[in-house]
Amino acid sequence: MSGTFVGMPAFPEAARAAVGDATLRANLRHATHTIRDKRARAVAELDDWARLREAGKRIKDHTLRHLDRYLLRLEEAVTAAGGTVHWAVDAADANRIVTRLVEETGESEVVKVKSMATQEIGLNEALEAAGVRAYETDLAELIVQLGHDRPSHILVPAIHRNRGEIRDIFRTEMGRWGRPAPEGLTDTPAELAEAARLHLREKFLRARVGISGANFMVAETGTLVVVESEGNGRMCLTLPETLISVVGVEKVVPTWRDLEVFLQTLPRSSTAERMNPYTSTWTGTTDSDGPRAFHLVLLDNGRTDALADEVGRQALRCIRCSACLNVCPVYERAGGHAYGSVYPGPIGAILSPQLRGTGSAVDASLPYASSLCGACYEVCPVAIDIPEVLVHLRERVVEGGEVTRRGVRVRLRPAKGHAAERAAMRAARWVLGRPGALRAGQRLASRTRAVHPRTLPGPGRAWSATRDLPPVPAEPFRDWWRRTHGEGSGA
Repeated sequence: MSGTFVGMPAFPEAARAAVGDATLRANLRHATHTIRDKRARAVAELDDWARLREAGKRIKDHTLRHLDRYLLRLEEAVTAAGGTVHWAVDAADANRIVTRLVEETGESEVVKVKSMATQEIGLNEALEAAGVRAYETDLAELIVQLGHDRPSHILVPAIHRNRGEIRDIFRTEMGRWGRPAPEGLTDTPAELAEAARLHLREKFLRARVGISGANFMVAETGTLVVVESEGNGRMCLTLPETLISVVGVEKVVPTWRDLEVFLQTLPRSSTAERMNPYTSTWTGTTDSDGPRAFHLVLLDNGRTDALADEVGRQALRCIRCSACLNVCPVYERAGGHAYGSVYPGPIGAILSPQLRGTGSAVDASLPYASSLCGACYEVCPVAIDIPEVLVHLRERVVEGGEVTRRGVRVRLRPAKGHAAERAAMRAARWVLGRPGALRAGQRLASRTRAVHPRTLPGPGRAWSATRDLPPVPAEPFRDWWRRTHGEGSGA
């Protein structure tokens, strides 16, 4: 990936500051609870939800096992339909390709469909450096862009903003980017939406280049699919003369029949709708409709490295629904910015460290940004076992070990600051493997319970500073069992 958000500290420090923001917590609590309650009702309507979830998991796993074959089939189909396929190894490669394609058109501005892949590679910044201005057209992305902000949610990038804040941003910033906000703009949703519509309309009608991502790519026909709720995507995909789509290689599915599964699970898991208001599909180019030139940039940027990890690769199943964010108690209190990545929440805690590596303080801390409660796994429409991957990545951070980087197996050194954790885990393994030592330790802990401290010393303070130490029982369980059930009870 192109790196963490500039200047972002590790998750514990960033989260500590976010938790202290009462307005942010209130905005997040209201939004996430509303979305997850609606999602639960939408999912409950389907008697076969569990089977759809399992089908989505199996389709994704099959595709990832044969990714090379399906990507080549996709390239053949896109090319046969009149499109051009470009392969991007990393963010810099993708940015060079897109910038060159825009420059070849002679245009100095582009309109964009909401795309996490282009955020991941920092495309807007790369285009700006080349003298090209990129306009976000999704309402929430527009709010973030006008506010000189960063997205904080996969589905609702401006979830951390309330209506009053959005009104102030529109009043102050819209005129600097194009049509100004109407006089006397209030914070009612209808007025805010109308202000955005008027501001964007002139850009849709003027732009000659559109840039998008895609929710899915169908290898069978070379078709790309974008699902959205506002209609801005449809405008960006049909009006410009040139369309450039930047899509992660994991977004491919084999057939249209496979796509049918995800068009049921994605809208219910994301917006709690039975289907998306706008589902746009395009296959290459035609002379009479849509863009005259279509370019597909297939983005790796760490994905094939993640694919080499038998445990971690399940993160590549993700269809970016954001259901895991809306049920996560950590995300609800810390917000998306604390994760230092365009991928926040539980999925970001396992995806970002695999795409970027765990060399930075931010990425080494992300696998710990979880209580391991498992709520994220329960709502995932493709059954990604996020807690399993979190524990797997924690082991990598603490112990190091072999990983794949740019297709080459390398050995990581253990991250700094985890020596005490490694020592504690090794001591625990030694004790738990010796019943006599465990029994003696339990009895010693019970007999000295009166003098136990309220907080842990040394590195343990990081844990006990925000938690109460659990009290040690007056009698170990083994001793209680023998006393109450007799010596021959087998305890």
